[in-house]
Amino acid sequence: MRELINYRPIARVVSVLLVIIGVLMWTGVPFSAYYDEPTQPLLYAGVTTLVAAGLLWLISHRKKDGRTASVAMLSIHKREGYLIVALSWVAMTVFGMLPYLYSGMLPSVPDALFETVSGLTTTGASTLTDIEIQPRGLLYWRSLTQWIGGMGIIVLTVAILPLLGIGGIELFAAEAPGPTSDKLHPRISETAKRLWFIYVGLTVLEGFLLYFAGLSPYEAINHALTTMATGGFSTRNASAAAFSPTIQYIIILFMFLAGVNYTLLYLGIKRRWSEVWRSSELKAYVGLIVVLTAIFTARVSYHTEDTLEQCFRDSMFQIVSLITTTGFVSADYTSWANSLTMVCFVLLFLGACAGSTSGGIKLIRHLVFFKNSYLEFKRLIHPQAIVPLRLNGQIVPGRIITHIFNFLLLYLMIFVLGSVVLSILGLDFITAVGAMATSLGNVGPGIGGVGPTDNFAWLSPEIKLFLSFVMIVGRLEIFTVLILFTPYFWRLN
Repeated sequence: MRELINYRPIARVVSVLLVIIGVLMWTGVPFSAYYDEPTQPLLYAGVTTLVAAGLLWLISHRKKDGRTASVAMLSIHKREGYLIVALSWVAMTVFGMLPYLYSGMLPSVPDALFETVSGLTTTGASTLTDIEIQPRGLLYWRSLTQWIGGMGIIVLTVAILPLLGIGGIELFAAEAPGPTSDKLHPRISETAKRLWFIYVGLTVLEGFLLYFAGLSPYEAINHALTTMATGGFSTRNASAAAFSPTIQYIIILFMFLAGVNYTLLYLGIKRRWSEVWRSSELKAYVGLIVVLTAIFTARVSYHTEDTLEQCFRDSMFQIVSLITTTGFVSADYTSWANSLTMVCFVLLFLGACAGSTSGGIKLIRHLVFFKNSYLEFKRLIHPQAIVPLRLNGQIVPGRIITHIFNFLLLYLMIFVLGSVVLSILGLDFITAVGAMATSLGNVGPGIGGVGPTDNFAWLSPEIKLFLSFVMIVGRLEIFTVLILFTPYFWRLN
């Protein structure tokens, strides 16, 4: 007989997350004050969030008879871990949209919810029609939501959970981006700390480079936050197209780094290059970008009158942006050629490396699928032979292959069913598949009416709410959300 779900650690972890969210809201107050904007929305939203966190903390510390809950009561198992992640995202979304509602920047709940979910899931789809007239303090909070969701705030919390008497392995497994089991340290809290050290370090480095390249401190901070999160929110209506070539190249570099497995980044920092280049996924990632950039540059230069350097820069920028699911835009890729538009649509399903901050399916899943499909021909010719699938020199267990195939099938089914739902809700075919692909993959711009020169403001409230749910499903890689809707999760035996 299974034990009942222990809700006390769930309340405690969610309360810690809300404390972090509330405090981070106040980091936008100096920007509002500096630009002579109202500071009350961020202040009041932070206070509301901290009050809710305090109430949850008190609940988690009391037993029914009023005594303090013991550490033994706060162990986290798989079911608690999945519930913590799901409920944390609900809580972060509900309280994360308060600055938009309090300020009137996005007065309707569907719009504020969509913008918040898009930020936390690092999708980058927006309902704002004119970004440059919005309060800078709130735009900073908008960018910060992407940075929070990039590595996953729960991964950060895992680093401090031992202080609360709570183990973090189940949370890390449910929240950490990508289908990877690589660990940088035997202790999960140390792994989380190293991940966040790399994440913060690269963010700071990019911010300084963008500043020295000509951006104001405010814009440098915002774009560093959203680049490393592979989010794509910008402070400009034209996105990255508003910046100089030097700034665009810097963004390309850090989008690329953000799409690399953070374990490999750590090994690179330690100068263990042989281990880095042993990764089949990294080779595929680099090779794909190089090949597609060459093809796109040739085609774009043929269809436009731009210089070869601009064709190369725009091609590489959009390819890296789409593969890493960052969503920054330097050019309207839907205006180049129909064949290139189709390739860009396919890239919405790709994703960069596992263990990175990018969304999408992830390259490692594609590699396993294509390698196993190729080996299946050999198995047909030699049915008695044992033909294992190897990746990075190691045999991939059958259960991992099955898990990946199930993920791909579920991903495809959700995409198809979601596209049908969007069509029923009134979208044309191209816009429906474009909106569904970009939301499920957490990319940002799509095709059709939600292309790189459009946004999501014109969609109906029902569609925005539906796509908000889809973005969360995609960010948590399907299983973490859908498992809550199965009877096995709640059954006690």
